Amino acid sequence: MTRNEIRAAFLADMTEVAPDLDPAAIGETDRFQDDLGLDSMDFLNLVSALHKRFGLPIPEADYSRLVTLAMALDYLEEALGP
Repeated sequence: MTRNEIRAAFLADMTEVAPDLDPAAIGETDRFQDDLGLDSMDFLNLVSALHKRFGLPIPEADYSRLVTLAMALDYLEEALGP
């Protein structure tokens, strides 16, 4: 998958979890919880959706790598490999 495909899939999952968010308004460095207002349950639902979509286990130890869109895309790109 390309980074753009991962981004589109990620934003689709994000807006499923938080339908009030406009995907076009989510910046690369917006912090999901601090800037976009996701609570801890929203974040866990997002992690679960990403796990289902990509078939990747996302251990709790890696949650700190999913703080912003840019960080999440980097993490997913690395985890999905070439």
